[in-house]
Amino acid sequence: MQGALAVGAGGLWGGSLAQRIVAAFEPWRRGWLDIHHISTGRGNSVLAICPDGTSLMIDAGAAKSSEAAMGPARPDTSHRPGEWIGRYALRHLKSAPRQEIDCFVLTHLHGDHMGDVMPDSPLDGSGKYRLTGISDVDAVIPIRRLIDRGYPDYGYPGRQTYDGALNYIEFAHVLARRGRVVERVRVGSRSQIAVATTGFEVRNLAANGEIWTGQQERTVRQFPDLKTLKPDEFPSENVCSIALRVQYGVFRYYIGGDLGCDTRFGTAPWLDVESAVARVAGPVQVAALDHHGYFDGTGEEFVRRMRARIYVAQTWHASHPALAVLDRLYSPLLYPGPRDVLATDLHTAAALADDRYASRLLSQHGHVVVRVGEDGKQYEVLVLDDTVEAGAVVARFGPYLS
Repeated sequence: MQGALAVGAGGLWGGSLAQRIVAAFEPWRRGWLDIHHISTGRGNSVLAICPDGTSLMIDAGAAKSSEAAMGPARPDTSHRPGEWIGRYALRHLKSAPRQEIDCFVLTHLHGDHMGDVMPDSPLDGSGKYRLTGISDVDAVIPIRRLIDRGYPDYGYPGRQTYDGALNYIEFAHVLARRGRVVERVRVGSRSQIAVATTGFEVRNLAANGEIWTGQQERTVRQFPDLKTLKPDEFPSENVCSIALRVQYGVFRYYIGGDLGCDTRFGTAPWLDVESAVARVAGPVQVAALDHHGYFDGTGEEFVRRMRARIYVAQTWHASHPALAVLDRLYSPLLYPGPRDVLATDLHTAAALADDRYASRLLSQHGHVVVRVGEDGKQYEVLVLDDTVEAGAVVARFGPYLS
C-alpha cells in the first residue's frame, strides 16, 4: 500500500497540488535512510546516509559537453561540479556525524559520472592527476574506500584510452598508495558494502556483464567471450556499469549507472543488461532511471519489473529524458497503480520535446531526497532548491507506505 501526496508545489513542481512550500531541511537522524540525488547540472551523483550514519556516494560527474545542450551549472560556476558535490556531502553529513565518505562506488568510467578533464582542471598536489568530479570530491571530503568495476588493471573489455578514464585510473592508484581501500566490485555480494543496521543491505547486482541470479551470491555471465567478437562489437562502457539495490526492511531502491536495453537493432540481444538486472532487482519503491532516461534505456521490461512508485531522472542535458521513456514510465499497460517522476534538472529543450508529459513531473529542478523512516516502513520525497548552496525544501511528497 502506498500513501497519497501530502504536500506539493506548483510552477516547476508539477502534479495536481498547487502550493509551493519553503521550509528548512530537517537534518538526518539515526535510524533514517536519506538518499540525495544531487543536482549540479553537470552529471550524476547520489549521496546515501545510511541508518547507522555510514556514508555512501555513487558517482560524482563533471561532464564536458556543449554549453547549449546543458542547463545552467548549479548552484553557479564559482566552484567546479565535484567541489559542489563534496561541499553538499560535507554539509549533510554533519548530523551523522561524518567528515569522510565511507564508501564511494563509481558505476563506470564516463565523465558525467566520474569527471571529465577540463582545460581548467588543476593538478592535485601530487602532480599525478587532475582535479575533477570524484577527485574534486576527495579533495573536499576524503574518500575512505573506493569501489569500481575495473581495479586494478582496468583491462576489460579493452584498454582505456580516453583522457578522463586515464585521469581517474591514476587517481585510484594514488588513493591506494596513500593507504585508502580501492577494490573491484564483487557482483552478487551483499557484504562488500556493509552497514551495521539490522534489515539493511546493499546488493551488488551487476557489473561488466556479470549479473546476480537472485540466489545467494551466485552470478551469471551475460556477455559472450570477447574472443568471439570483433573489437567494434565489444560491450560499451555504459553496459558494463555497476548496478546496486539498497534495501531497508521492505523498502527497496535501485540505481544502475548507464545500463541500457539497446540491442543494436536485435543483432546483439546480450547487450540488454538492463532487462536482465531488472528481473532480479524489482519490484522496488524508488528507482533511479538508467542512463538519465536517455532513449536507449528504461525499457518496457525495466518498467514492468521495477513497478516503482517513484522514479528519479538524473537529468542535465537536452536529451534527458526521452519522450518514449516517459511514455513507458506513465503507462498503466506495464503495471497498474500510481507512479510519479521527478527530474533533477530538466533542460528547457527537453521540456519542450517532452511537452506531452513534462507537466506531470512532480519536480523539474532541484536536489531530490528520498527519506526512509525507521525500519523502512514508510518514506517521503523532498525537493531542495539547487540554485543556492544550502537550499531549502521547496516541495514535499508523501508519506508513502513501503
